[in-house]
Amino acid sequence: MRLTSLFTVALAFVHAGACAADHIPDTGWNTSAELGAITTSGNTVGASVTGKIDARQELENWSNQYILSGFFKEDERSLPDGEMVRLRSAQRISVSAKAAYRLLEEGKKLFVLGTHVDDRFGAYTDYNTMAVGHSTRLYQAGANSVDVELGPGYFSGTRAAGATESGFTVRGAAALRWQLSPSAVFSQTASVERGTSNVHSSAEAALSTKINGTMQMKAAFVARNDTNVPEGKKNTDTQTSLTLVYSF
Repeated sequence: MRLTSLFTVALAFVHAGACAADHIPDTGWNTSAELGAITTSGNTVGASVTGKIDARQELENWSNQYILSGFFKEDERSLPDGEMVRLRSAQRISVSAKAAYRLLEEGKKLFVLGTHVDDRFGAYTDYNTMAVGHSTRLYQAGANSVDVELGPGYFSGTRAAGATESGFTVRGAAALRWQLSPSAVFSQTASVERGTSNVHSSAEAALSTKINGTMQMKAAFVARNDTNVPEGKKNTDTQTSLTLVYSF
């Protein structure tokens, strides 16, 4: 199936749920799914797909979050004999799970976080982390908020050249959410994991605009950086995307 057809199906799926309410309950599940796709033809032939599922569960004392995201890209290239073939030029899958326990003091939590990244063309083809720590809400005014996290962790990874690494890290993270208007929200997240041989950092800036009660259009810029990379690999990877987000 061409990616354009897949994108059309996603649009229909999103429209089918447009009658649902946009109220986010204080307890229970709140899930969002986003999808973006691009196809090109003519002098340049290729296709790319980006998607993400973000599921959050609010309980009386716990706040849990599960994220699955992926990015795939294929380009059509000509072999020396003239044959045209499609080659995968990007493939990145990331999954994370986070559980946070609410403390007695408002806005403070203890959390445990686990992540796994499989990036076929990245500086690290495999990257796993486990972290624990303390989170604090520094600012809260209506729908606007700023949260920070800090704690120790452990990582293991495989470099593109095949060497494996592991060790302890110190992790810090921050998340900002700002309501620009009744229909527009700006969000910024950033995290830094400092180990003995590498500093791994990532950041995302996103602007979401509500289309109806359950559907949003999201423009995002993501940057990931490693200070110590194999020869021939760049330190920073970036991704700019425009996706449709369906919340349920």
